[in-house]
Amino acid sequence: MKVSEQWTARIVDKAMGKAQSAQVALLEQETSEVKFENSHLKSAESSQRTEIEVKVILNDKVGVSTTTDPGDVDGVVSRALAAAEFGNPVHYAMPGVGRLPAVKTFDPALLQLAKPEMIQLGQGMVEMINSYNPEILTEAVISKTQQHVAFANSAGAVYAEEHTNFNVGAMGQLVRGTDILFAGHSIGQKQRALDTEEIAERTIEHFRMAERIAPVQSGEMPVIFTPAGLFALLLTLGLGLDGKNVYLGASPLGDKLGEPVADSRFTIVDDPFIDFGPNTSAFDNEGVVRQVTPLIEDGVLRNFVYDLETAGRSSTRPTGHGFDRQHTNLVVKPGDVPFMQMLRGIRQGLLVHDFLGLGQGNPINGEFSVNVFLGYMIENGEITGRVKDVMLAGNAYQALKDIAVISEERDWVSGPYAYQNYLAPYIQVGKLSVIAK
Repeated sequence: MKVSEQWTARIVDKAMGKAQSAQVALLEQETSEVKFENSHLKSAESSQRTEIEVKVILNDKVGVSTTTDPGDVDGVVSRALAAAEFGNPVHYAMPGVGRLPAVKTFDPALLQLAKPEMIQLGQGMVEMINSYNPEILTEAVISKTQQHVAFANSAGAVYAEEHTNFNVGAMGQLVRGTDILFAGHSIGQKQRALDTEEIAERTIEHFRMAERIAPVQSGEMPVIFTPAGLFALLLTLGLGLDGKNVYLGASPLGDKLGEPVADSRFTIVDDPFIDFGPNTSAFDNEGVVRQVTPLIEDGVLRNFVYDLETAGRSSTRPTGHGFDRQHTNLVVKPGDVPFMQMLRGIRQGLLVHDFLGLGQGNPINGEFSVNVFLGYMIENGEITGRVKDVMLAGNAYQALKDIAVISEERDWVSGPYAYQNYLAPYIQVGKLSVIAK
């Protein structure tokens, strides 16, 4: 047993002197990160982090406390017990021992990647982008992380996992008079097998497509969401699938289980078991064993996402997404149409990749009216340039019902926000409102 497991077992035993039940989650993490800014090396740093979270149930109320000091066992337990006196009533029992599936979350090869090589990889991306256009102020980030995650509770569950994470991004800024263009590409996964040259080339391609600014007129037109741009729809969908929003009556999908809510070609699954996926893991931060969760199958709503508390309040089972009900690896089923064929079928439309201000307002209802941060005009089946000062408006739920084409190509998308780690195709929506300023 590692020191970390000893800590978790010791803290559970300590808490059970007074608590009805208790759980402990521990994270030990080491990170190395290299950053380039304005086409030059800015930093090459390493950091360590330890965090222990204790949750207790006392008199049917919950109390939580955290510490970064592994020696602070008495203190973190005392604070959790004190918090329980004023805590919320609980509607669940802590989960017992489950059988963990075998998942691939750790790549030993990534540990061999030293800072000099990380600097070399970052410098290579910067040089590729600057060789395309030396006026681009280029940034690059390469980081590797090793994590040890441990969990124990008073119901007998004792779990541990080793994780590696590798994140690579290249982005740039090009200023021409009053026109400022930002573009980039990044990806994260749990193994070393990331092609930095491909990431730089994807960044260059965004700049290449944006060299010309294309005029656009207001009106309704077909819109293709790139895999990254699809976040505009998945953000709303994720909120609608959140079991807490369903329980509170805030989700428009709350009464539609088993009913069609999207085009019949649209399928999205939450899969925590993809080899080296960005959020692959065998158990969540409440000690619930993960599971593959079909969310929408062939357009039909199949499941919501529940933590222990919302599952208890809703008289259902938790889905293994933790107390924050965060999705793991979202996977959208591909279509059977090549992306270039999708483009050729559009006389006039937009290809949208990124938005500014997405999530403001009330996205759970599906309504959006956002600025297109990076988008391209499609005319007669070809991309003719970047659009400026354009807004896109519509309803995400209606857009999912109005899908015209789904591409056979898919890309991984990685990001810091909820619902932003997924594998998705390009999706064309029949018509959305485009407002040119």
